[in-house]
Formats: sequence, C-alpha cells, structure tokens
Amino acid sequence: MLHLDNGFDLRPAGPDDAATIALWMAQPHIKRWWHQDWSVEQWAEELSTQTAGEHSTPCVVSVDSEDFGYVELYRVRYDRLAEYYPSDDHDWGVHVAIGDLTRIGRGLGRRLLRALADALLESDADCRRVVAEPDIDNTQSVRAFAAAGFVRQGELQLPDKTALLMVRTRTVEA
Repeated sequence: MLHLDNGFDLRPAGPDDAATIALWMAQPHIKRWWHQDWSVEQWAEELSTQTAGEHSTPCVVSVDSEDFGYVELYRVRYDRLAEYYPSDDHDWGVHVAIGDLTRIGRGLGRRLLRALADALLESDADCRRVVAEPDIDNTQSVRAFAAAGFVRQGELQLPDKTALLMVRTRTVEA
C-alpha cells in the first residue's frame, strides 16, 4: 500500500478486485469513456495480464479506508501514446476512474490526480512529466486534470478517440 497526499491510499489491484472494478466500469459515467464494461472474468484476466507485464500497473484507490476508484499507472514508452507526442523514456501516464457514485462531483478527482502526479514525480528523479489523454469531449475529466495542475498540450487523434494531451511537470502552482 502506498500512502499519497490528501489522505489517499493506493494498492495494487489483482483478480480479487475484478468484481468491484467490473461494477465500477459498468457505471454510465465511466462506461462512456473507458469502453471496458467487461465481465468479472475478463477483468480478472486483464488485471493478471497487467500485473505480469511492464506496461501498466493497475491499482485500487481508497480514501478514509474506503475503496472508490480504479487507477492505471503506465510508462508511456510501453504505450501507443508514445507514438503521438515527443515522449521521454521516463514519462508516466495515468488513467483514473472514480467508481463510487457518492464520491463524484466533489473535487475528489482533482485532489487524487494532484496526489498521484506528485507521488510519481517524487518517486522517480528522472521523470519530468506525468501525462494523461482524456477524450476531448470528457469535460469533467479535462477540468479535473487542469485543476490538478495538468496543462493542455493539444489534441491527439488516437485510434479510438480525439484526446487532449495534458501534462503535469514538476513545477506547478498550488
């Protein structure tokens, strides 16, 4: 378990979390953007695959000892995103889904994104940037990233969406 600023805890997700993650991914506010409304079995397989590889680290995030969301931390150099902007070998990427409906719309996302970016930049001296690529039409996500200190760097035409590249560097105003 990793303790982050703002009272967040992050732990690796495994097959035992598949039922909860599948439930979260079926929520309309997540399903629309993630397109991963999968069965529990498919999520268990996905989590096992991610855990065994180098590309992505799936995590469950909690606050006040209550799990409320799913996070993927990934090295951009192993991701297709590296083909779409001048990435650095040490760039980290983040995907965040807040599954607990009682926790959305309360500023939790922006606080979590800031805490995640701070932790990634602090833990890796060679990392200069944490990036995200929310769908350009996902205004709630774009606003949360911007409020967490991520700066818009332009549109990217990815295979499955038009994304907004957002970048958080070491220097950000509070």
